[in-house]
Amino acid sequence: MLLSAPLLWLGLAYLGALAALFITAFWSVDSFTGQVQVSWSLDNFISLFTDSVYRTITIRTVGIAALVTLIDAVIAFPMAFCMAKFASPAAQRILVIAVLTPLWASYLVKAYAWRTMLSGNGFLHWVLAPVGLNSPGYGLTATVITLAYLWLPYMILPIYAGLERLPDSLLAASGDLGARPLRTFRSVVLPLAFPAVVAGSIFTFSLSLGDYIAVTIVGGTNQMLGNVVYSNIGAANNLPFAATVALIPVVIMLAYLAAVRRTGALDNL
Repeated sequence: MLLSAPLLWLGLAYLGALAALFITAFWSVDSFTGQVQVSWSLDNFISLFTDSVYRTITIRTVGIAALVTLIDAVIAFPMAFCMAKFASPAAQRILVIAVLTPLWASYLVKAYAWRTMLSGNGFLHWVLAPVGLNSPGYGLTATVITLAYLWLPYMILPIYAGLERLPDSLLAASGDLGARPLRTFRSVVLPLAFPAVVAGSIFTFSLSLGDYIAVTIVGGTNQMLGNVVYSNIGAANNLPFAATVALIPVVIMLAYLAAVRRTGALDNL
């Protein structure tokens, strides 16, 4: 009884929307009137898989999402470890609030703030100019930096929660047995914290995969899958092809979740 309402919402709002998305991908648009025609065909899928532009955009999107996830994991792990194992309980609460504070700000405010810092005369140019370096400007590098900043809290919090449950006695026992810090991290901390890293990666990877705003603001002329979906919904007015492109992130995430499940990481969360 208690689960009926959320399950009903999941079935109608989420799975129903995915089913409608899948069905719409087989329809077409009348080139003269611009109206959607309920005529079943594979033309959208053929165009998607045969056009090299869309293959390039797909590879670029997956690469950016993977790179953002890796960067966030590398940054988040030491931060979460210090929060969980070195900070006092009072300091932990303050640090958790500090991690959550950027989430209270508007997405657009943070994205445009990075656009200002990455511009030719922005903050990064002012900092790097004395050492002979330049700001990366707008492009793929700026997109990765912006997305890594935006989704970093979603990586820190799961890792922090996982490391907080890690008994200190295991770290002490590893040291008593003669293991150096690096060996303790590799053999004790990382295997036990791996499910938490996987949980964080699901957030960062999926959010980067479907993002279309950041790349529009700081990506220059580069496109990601989200931009293609947005342009076909708006300017091109081609909802069936937009639905076809939107299925790519869905399929990629299903494959990613299936691969993660095979590792058994989700069973230990």
